[in-house]
Amino acid sequence: MTIKQLQSQVDHWIKTIGVRYFSELTNITILTEEVGELASIMSRAYGEQSWKEPMTIEEEKEKMADEMADVLWVLTCLANQTGVDLTQALQKNIEKKTNRDKDRHRENTKLL
Repeated sequence: MTIKQLQSQVDHWIKTIGVRYFSELTNITILTEEVGELASIMSRAYGEQSWKEPMTIEEEKEKMADEMADVLWVLTCLANQTGVDLTQALQKNIEKKTNRDKDRHRENTKLL
């Protein structure tokens, strides 16, 4: 699936199943909640926090994937609502990072 297809599919789902988009303010709040849920899983899977109940690596990955998909979903909703073409935005962002950081990370001794 391309990013353009993702934006189209989310828009179709919202308009046919979800009734309408939540407001932009509601969606940015939901995005923050979803990022927090992902952070919670990451801190347990890779950090020092403990799970309330033991979990297999497969279960951790499944939960992580689900939360990442939730983040992407809400971000896509916000892009659709605000008229942002995520394909174009990502391409521009990659160019910006490439120009800005082409030597920066190679010269970082902490990464070597």
